[in-house]
Amino acid sequence: MTAATAIRPAAPGPAAPGPAAGRTELGTISINDRVVEKTAARAAVEIPDAGAAAPRVLGRSVTGAAAFGARETSLTALPKASADVDGSTVALDLSISVRWPASVPQISGAVREHVCRRVSELTGLTVTEVSISVTDLVTRLPALPRVH
Repeated sequence: MTAATAIRPAAPGPAAPGPAAGRTELGTISINDRVVEKTAARAAVEIPDAGAAAPRVLGRSVTGAAAFGARETSLTALPKASADVDGSTVALDLSISVRWPASVPQISGAVREHVCRRVSELTGLTVTEVSISVTDLVTRLPALPRVH
């Protein structure tokens, strides 16, 4: 056999099946999309200037919805998150609010990196994409509690 024949690529065909995602010698582990969504939402609010998305009515963000009795945008509530788990990979979508006057690109970048790291650490899944929608800027913050 010459070196040229040893380097020649194999004929195209079906790839050999690898181990199934989440499969171990003890069984299979599967993580529901809702679990990944909650994990991502909790990780997003660990960034100080990020919080819950603006309230929505008929699919539209409604800023100032508190005047109509809807909840206000909050930096302590969980943002809206959706996850698409496919085997051992996940794609995430987050809708967040950002505290004014923080930089929206900086905060969304910090949220993206932190969520990616935390979801990978806690679930063992590979995060392939984190899409972020900033739906509101939080300009009114609740008054600090008075201490007597």
